[in-house]
Amino acid sequence: MKKIFLSAAILMGATYAQSQYVYNYLKAANSYYKKSDYASAAKYYEMYLGIGAKSKTGSYDPYAGNTQSKSSTKAAGGDTHQQAVYGAAESYRQLNNYAKAENFYQEASGYSAELYPLAKYQYAVTLRSLGKYEDAQKAFTEFLSAYKTEDAYTKAAKREIENLQFIQQQLHKKDLSLYTVKKQDTVNVNTPGANYAPALTGNGTMLFTSTRIDGNNKSAAYINHLYEATVNGDAATVNKIEIAQPEGTHQGVAAITPDGKTIYLTRWTMTKEGKKTAALYQTTKTDAGAWSEPTALEAINAAGSNNQQPFVTADSKFLLFSSDRSGGQGGFDIWFAPIADGKVGEPVNMGTAINTAADEQAPYYHAPSQTLVFSSNGRVGMGGFDLYQTKGSIAGNWGAVKNLGYPVNSEKDDIYFASKGTTKNMLSDVVFSSDRASECCLDMFSLQKQTPAKKIAGKVIACDGNTPLAGAKVQVVADSKVIADLSTGADGSYSFTMDEYQPVRVSSNSEGYQNNSLSVSAPQDEDLEQLNAPVICLAKIPAVNEAVVVENMYYAMNKAVILDESKPALDQLAAMMASNPTVTVEISGHTDNTGTKEVNQKLSTARAKNVVDYLVSKGIDAKRLQYKGYADTVPVDTNDTEEGRTKNRRTEFKILSK
Repeated sequence: MKKIFLSAAILMGATYAQSQYVYNYLKAANSYYKKSDYASAAKYYEMYLGIGAKSKTGSYDPYAGNTQSKSSTKAAGGDTHQQAVYGAAESYRQLNNYAKAENFYQEASGYSAELYPLAKYQYAVTLRSLGKYEDAQKAFTEFLSAYKTEDAYTKAAKREIENLQFIQQQLHKKDLSLYTVKKQDTVNVNTPGANYAPALTGNGTMLFTSTRIDGNNKSAAYINHLYEATVNGDAATVNKIEIAQPEGTHQGVAAITPDGKTIYLTRWTMTKEGKKTAALYQTTKTDAGAWSEPTALEAINAAGSNNQQPFVTADSKFLLFSSDRSGGQGGFDIWFAPIADGKVGEPVNMGTAINTAADEQAPYYHAPSQTLVFSSNGRVGMGGFDLYQTKGSIAGNWGAVKNLGYPVNSEKDDIYFASKGTTKNMLSDVVFSSDRASECCLDMFSLQKQTPAKKIAGKVIACDGNTPLAGAKVQVVADSKVIADLSTGADGSYSFTMDEYQPVRVSSNSEGYQNNSLSVSAPQDEDLEQLNAPVICLAKIPAVNEAVVVENMYYAMNKAVILDESKPALDQLAAMMASNPTVTVEISGHTDNTGTKEVNQKLSTARAKNVVDYLVSKGIDAKRLQYKGYADTVPVDTNDTEEGRTKNRRTEFKILSK
């Protein structure tokens, strides 16, 4: 009997030791989590749950029977199993490893909403990040039903539901085939760790920031440094930029002036508690080609604030950056500061047109298209940080902010952007950063978007009866250049394409009809696949000897000089005669009764002759034209009023023969 009691005591002691040993995993996990070492925290939470690495004493289920110590069965915020599950979920979320976080959050979402009020919210975020949009929307809706506090999470959940609707629309865009997105060189650019924040240089290379291991110095792993890459197709040559960097300090996220002589860069440190302190610095290239010791930008680095992610404009006149300094809209805002004689001035907030109560970061200005691109997590988008654009000028007014959409943006973080694109197509050649293809870190991606030809379509009809005119000639002019000569089809329709929408003037003529024209403005929606122009209506040419007033004819005061404003009307008359080659015309000039008969006769004759000369200059045979001045002998209205006299001062054409 004594042996039995002794064996039982030994077994109970071993069981207690095992329980205490496993419970230490939870303590270690919590400690790592507080230090923001989420990878270690996740490992120990899983070990505690018995699904990670096994303990030295073998497998053990600390939740079976009553084997746990009293101190390990309960803790603040619920039982230890729930703490570990939720801790693992949170750790993997912080690591952006949503695939690993999903199952933990799924379980935690069923826990007490009082003890774990955000479990269902983060579960919904995880589902959305994994592309499970319907499930995510359902989880967000359930979260809003249970969460009764009106705070940032309530607002965020409502916006997330809007995001999910936006995502669905983006994934079904008709122009997705026009985009090519490709991860950059995985040997030299996208090495293990984070690789992000591209900055294009004037010599065709690219600066970027990376946490890659610096040579054989393993202790420097996860420290950010600045690198320069020369990209050749799918390959790249990468070299570290030798800029003095204090030990333990992160350095990168830089901008370089167009002349290549100055780099603005971010330096930051992390406390043991995971708090970041960031400031902007400046370094210049010496005569020997080295980079000087970086100096802090005193005008920018306000005490108690984080200042980061610089961008210098192509004219070197402005420095853009992101900061959580006071005077903003909340979180991180986009700011700009003037640069004069190499010195950076006082910063100015870019205002509510750009900034929200959330975070706006990583500004970039594409000078050719006058487009500001930045990242934000405070607007409707794909999820996380999205890239947005707005047109305007630095220190000026900005247009509507527009999400760059899928596939520029993804359900994860898309931040930092640089473009070698054109005025008309900023997205034709882009480098940006995203963690869409990674469980932990930002990678560098290339993007190209083709620009399909823009189609403009219209129709030509007869004014009497609105019947389609087949075979009508159509000419399209843009920027004073003819870009298309067309003929209408059997249904009176025509169409033409342009590289980019721009204002055009469309003229049409047909035998037996007077020509007509109209202006077509570029649409506000640049992505519109087809623009339908208004219908052009052609009136039949007048009967023989029927006088027709040439509208919008203007001459210099009391002279026969034709003003430029008259030329469109005369061009239409020339086009009508060109499309009706047998027609002969008389051009007649008319005045009011002001002045002497002799002066009026000379003036009306001279004006009619100048119109004929203009038509001849447009290719009309002079034999088909006559001119005559009638002075005030054929009035169409009274000369007793200014309105009547205005009508009497006119130029007419009359068909003499067809």
